[in-house]
Amino acid sequence: MPDDLAEVYRTTYQALVRFLYRKVWDPDRAEDLAQEAFARALVHKPDNARGWLFVVAANMARDDARRAARERHHLTLLKSEPPPTATPSDAGVHEEDERSRVRAALEQLTPRDREVLLLWDADLSYDEIAAQTGLSRAAIGTTLARARRRLVEAHESGGKGQHAARG
Repeated sequence: MPDDLAEVYRTTYQALVRFLYRKVWDPDRAEDLAQEAFARALVHKPDNARGWLFVVAANMARDDARRAARERHHLTLLKSEPPPTATPSDAGVHEEDERSRVRAALEQLTPRDREVLLLWDADLSYDEIAAQTGLSRAAIGTTLARARRRLVEAHESGGKGQHAARG
């Protein structure tokens, strides 16, 4: 691994996994996708490795979600019955409920607000966020403030109702 990519790995891996977890909601899958993103970085040798990794990882997570949805749909059609639902254990009910509420609240954000918020949460700088989203650096602070406010509003309302950007 080139020295600069090794340094990016040391400083970025955990943030990338955290970013991916909020996209796929599966810690093992988030780690797998992060590893795959770094493997691709070794092949492609991007100039801005940190920013490139987040874009590639986000695309991989999106593709993974689409593939999983197709597989679930296909299996459901093959079985001609709805997918089974697992009964959560008593110990994890509250934790799973909170994760579901956060997930629902994130889904209420506009895609741009959600992406900026997740990139910021993954410790990217305003300049890196601007480069990845196409927003101006000056717009990042405003977008983050709006996204945080809307996330709190959506979470407090239980993720129900209308889209947070319209509410």
